[in-house]
Amino acid sequence: MALPDHPNDTADVASLALVGGHRSVRRARAAVLLLHGGRADALEPPAALNLPALRVKPFATSIRRAVAHEDVLVGHVRYRHRGWNGHHAHPVADARRALSELYEVAGPVPVVLVGHSMGARAALRAADDPQVRGVVALAPWCPPGESASHLGGRTVIALHDESDRITRAGDTWAYLTRAQAAGADAYGLRMPYGGHTMLRRARQWQRLAAEATTGLLGRTPLPSPLTEDLTWSGEPVPADGRPPQR
Repeated sequence: MALPDHPNDTADVASLALVGGHRSVRRARAAVLLLHGGRADALEPPAALNLPALRVKPFATSIRRAVAHEDVLVGHVRYRHRGWNGHHAHPVADARRALSELYEVAGPVPVVLVGHSMGARAALRAADDPQVRGVVALAPWCPPGESASHLGGRTVIALHDESDRITRAGDTWAYLTRAQAAGADAYGLRMPYGGHTMLRRARQWQRLAAEATTGLLGRTPLPSPLTEDLTWSGEPVPADGRPPQR
């Protein structure tokens, strides 16, 4: 049986949810969109109590504080399905739709995508949009063989704890190698704690994600210990300056 593209009647539901509403949209000079995680396969819409979405809310708060005095919109991508769903890659379609909705209200502003897990995979796929400057990927789902050929001219900053048991940090580092080969500026931060949920040392995750986002927007330098000339060399940079525990 063929998998329907959208089995639920949700075509009229907006994919873009701006944090704080539509105030000052026309003055916006840039935007940040956040994409939460999900499941490999699930056609139902996200639940009302959506834990993956709640997981990225503190990141949105940190980013909003970091750009509080800038004309930068912050929003979330709404999913019509809970899962990736094979070749349908439903969250990618939602991300593209959210970008289109953003441009309709704010014009063709530069965008940074911030995604966790499945949302990071969707963000990386959607980074072929000409307005996307880069992606902050948090514990991303980067299966072996996932193409990065479209990322030339973009910047990718990935944060991953090598003890993550849901997505593999090794796959993330391999993806960064492919992205760098494709012409992207790639950076990898090896997080000392947090696993997949990013709960342990949560403030460190949120701070680094916010600093990476403002760095990609050109508002601040990249987060320490990253520097613009310290791009991917095959090994991640320790976020705490210490070697990983084995």
